[in-house]
Amino acid sequence: MAGAEGHAGRQSELEPVVSLVDVLEEDEELENEACAVLGGSDAEKCSYSQGSVKRQALYACSTCTPEGEEPAGICLACSYECHGSHKLFELYTKRNFRCDCGNSKFKNLECKLFPDKAKVNSGNKYNDNFFGLYCICKRPYPDPEDEVPDEMIQCVVCEDWFHGRHLGAIPPESGDFQEMVCQACMKRCSFLWAYAAQLAVSKISAEDDGLVLNVDGIDDQEVVQPENGEQDNTFREDVPEQGKDTDKEEKTEQNSEPCTSSSSESDLQTVLKNQNFNTESQSGCKLQELKAKHFVKKDTATYWPLDWRGKLCTCQGCMKMYGDLDVLFLTDEYDTVLAYENKGKIDQATERRDPLMDTLNSMNRVQQVELICEYNDLKSELKDYLKRFADEGTIVKREDIQQFFEEFQSKKRRRVDGMQYYCS
Repeated sequence: MAGAEGHAGRQSELEPVVSLVDVLEEDEELENEACAVLGGSDAEKCSYSQGSVKRQALYACSTCTPEGEEPAGICLACSYECHGSHKLFELYTKRNFRCDCGNSKFKNLECKLFPDKAKVNSGNKYNDNFFGLYCICKRPYPDPEDEVPDEMIQCVVCEDWFHGRHLGAIPPESGDFQEMVCQACMKRCSFLWAYAAQLAVSKISAEDDGLVLNVDGIDDQEVVQPENGEQDNTFREDVPEQGKDTDKEEKTEQNSEPCTSSSSESDLQTVLKNQNFNTESQSGCKLQELKAKHFVKKDTATYWPLDWRGKLCTCQGCMKMYGDLDVLFLTDEYDTVLAYENKGKIDQATERRDPLMDTLNSMNRVQQVELICEYNDLKSELKDYLKRFADEGTIVKREDIQQFFEEFQSKKRRRVDGMQYYCS
């Protein structure tokens, strides 16, 4: 008996001790991540009445609009209320999209939250993501046939998702860049190469005073040089002419660039590039000034730091070019996924306080122990209850949660009624 007690004691010493506060903090971290993804999206009201929402969490319903049908996207609230038992593709976030739920693309479904919708939303843009396919390889994610561990990165322009190994250039460490522009979008928006030489996060060489972008491992490249001291004409089709520009005062630059490399040489190169960029002329077109320098166009994606959008020229000619290329959103600092996530976190923080932590702090020691026991019981039973839905691949509805708590309260009452009390 004593040996058994000693073994149990040694085993308890080896087991990690987790406090209720630790559990609550872990739950809060997971909740914050969910809030970041869902952002300011409303879980109860269809977003259709808001028109084309600047950015929102979106889903595609494979049950209602399978591959071969017209693509359609639904908002967060409709994914819960109208498609709760359906097979959904989570699309993360998309810009300038209006909820399609129940319109003409859904042959046998009427939206329960906002049925009075137009037949189609002509302003919406769709891609293969709406059928659960991603990247240039057009594969699902997660892909059961792909055994290569790889990170998926979203292009800030087309908003498709790509495997890191399919972008033509090895992605930097995830903390070193904020946004990515894929190969196809770099070809369509070729003016970005002039900026990439100064701003992009990648492996760079010291040639030509650091003005040549050099991405290792890619042979297909085009070096753009000024001819006879004049500005080159490589991008004549998508760069405004100098005479059409209006003067704009540049924004004061902030020292908020993330580190592009762990090596001191790369750090120094980054500082030199930023100093050179920030000392450009305060008037005229910044893009024309950058085009007067040497840089390289390649068949690769590019990776960009936190505040790179604020360094794009906003003269009249460039703004017209952005409009023609349908990338005006690049000049909007609130278009970024980071801004969307931060807004979601702020909105959620103002709407809620943690009632359990407030209650715990107001209790004495005995009450705290009792609450911890109740919390552990609740957590264990809820985990087992939700596992059934995960195994079946179905969505948990409000009625399911209500049923769980009713059953939990019933079990609790039976335990209390069965307790025996003794008087000393």
